[in-house]
Amino acid sequence: MADTELITTADEIYRAAVTFTPRDEVIDYLTENVSEAALAAFNGKKDEEVARRLLDHVNQRYRFSYVLGRAAVAGADDADDVVDDDSDDLDDIDADDYGQVDLATTSQVVSDAVRSVRAVVERHADSVREEFQASEEDERVVAEYIEENLDAELRQSDEFHGIVDSLIDEIEKRFATLEVGEQRRNRQGWPVSWAWETDDRAAFVKVVTRFSSNYAPLFGRLLTPLVNGIRASGPFVPRWASEPAKLILVDGEGLGHTPKSVATLSTHVAMQLEDVDSVLLVDNATQPMQASPVAALKSITVSGNAAKLHFLFTHFDQVAGDNLPTFSAREEHVFASVENVLKSIGEELGPAAERVLRRRLDRARYFVGGIHEPLDPKRKAGGRTIEQLQQLLEVLSHPELAADAGLSRPVFDRMNLSLAVTEAAKNFHSRWRGLLGLDLNPAAPKEHWTRVKALSRRLAEGWTDEYDNLKPVADLRSELQRQVYLMLQRPVRWENGEPSDDERQAIVDEVSNAVTKKLITLTSQRMKEDVRLGWQTAYAQRGPGSTFVRARIIASDVYDRGAPVPTVSASPDQNRFLRDVANLVTEVAADLDVVLE
Repeated sequence: MADTELITTADEIYRAAVTFTPRDEVIDYLTENVSEAALAAFNGKKDEEVARRLLDHVNQRYRFSYVLGRAAVAGADDADDVVDDDSDDLDDIDADDYGQVDLATTSQVVSDAVRSVRAVVERHADSVREEFQASEEDERVVAEYIEENLDAELRQSDEFHGIVDSLIDEIEKRFATLEVGEQRRNRQGWPVSWAWETDDRAAFVKVVTRFSSNYAPLFGRLLTPLVNGIRASGPFVPRWASEPAKLILVDGEGLGHTPKSVATLSTHVAMQLEDVDSVLLVDNATQPMQASPVAALKSITVSGNAAKLHFLFTHFDQVAGDNLPTFSAREEHVFASVENVLKSIGEELGPAAERVLRRRLDRARYFVGGIHEPLDPKRKAGGRTIEQLQQLLEVLSHPELAADAGLSRPVFDRMNLSLAVTEAAKNFHSRWRGLLGLDLNPAAPKEHWTRVKALSRRLAEGWTDEYDNLKPVADLRSELQRQVYLMLQRPVRWENGEPSDDERQAIVDEVSNAVTKKLITLTSQRMKEDVRLGWQTAYAQRGPGSTFVRARIIASDVYDRGAPVPTVSASPDQNRFLRDVANLVTEVAADLDVVLE
């Protein structure tokens, strides 16, 4: 659920450092949870559903049931009867070794919170119904009014905030169960970080598990959802390794595993791509290249980082069929799926994108299976996986040098840059007018009003620049990256001679990478900081029709100002947006001896 850094060292000491989500942010998410629970109560959901919404945030990033425990449902008998071959080791776990907590008290607090949610919702609903009876409105209109205004009205209730306070108090108790390590706290007493070191590997793994596990029998003792990041170092070397690899592995939050899970990489991930020496795209060989890895491939390519890319396909032992008798046959089967994706990317991003990705796939692809178990080099499958992992570790430990761009330099027409910015702005607005429900866009269907409101709150209050898959800042950056990348493949001419394909790609990657670094800052400034008032106005909308008013405000006061579509009779704002992007590309061109005329 959080970024994890694993540092392999020759030192015999295991060290860990953990940073935590700020208290105010945790309270904000709990507040949203209580609102969701209130809505469930209003809609007549059972106590179990109200409790679930009370504990687990709708976007699944903050699953407070890991910290407070998952409420047991009376009479439930849906235990999985499938026996897991790896369950023996887990059965030996004593939950009390992971912190002494009073789960009965916590369970009572959650039950009381559910009752309080029902009571405050019932009083609010009765009050609204009495008010509307005078105007003889029908029940459907009353119900819609209550749903749209429930969150805002309840936030003004002391009882509502009392529910949040009771949950945050129980969460804080979990930090007190950390008996080892050093906690740093802020002035309010909330933990900011935790650090510890030991030479006992078993003890180290057990303690760090509390910050990273999702193992259900430990629910009520885990701190996983409260973690912002983990860094661990030590002699992490597999038994089969011929020599220890010197690596810093950075594993971020998953990008999703469904065909429609993600369209754009977040700003945070985009910044990470710029910082690392190598990018390892880990994908499931049984269902390769769903939406998330494809989105990653596109972002990596247009940002000029494709030369860092490596492919690791897991679950290769589960790729089976009567027509796949050999390792090579299974490898070709997976490769065929990737082939279709590369063709599609080539059609969208141009031949340079397809060419560089094919080169990386040919040069840096690895297939592994059964890596959740100890690998046996004496078995054919285990030996082959070990061989693949050793090859991967070797190239990751010795990153490839960037290709030489040579002496040739491209010349670009500034008018093509203006057209690229215009196309990017059009695509951005088309997508978001669909998401906001202002236009019909099958590729970007209307989002539920509660999600748009949650997004506006985050931008209004400055938490972050996204909500789940709603990423306006990242979307604008992605569109600009893509159009600039397409422009870079079509220079007017070359100075100092025509380059080779490798030199041409090196130049495109070099310019794209430099532009991307500046676009991250520019798009954040224009879509977040410069239009903060617009986000605040959008979030503040209340009452009947506020959903549509909020959508219009975001479209006009935020997006039309932050990324206006340039026109012949452009306004000052439109001119400034185009000028900002043009100045950014001009700076990069000057630094890299690229000509804009």
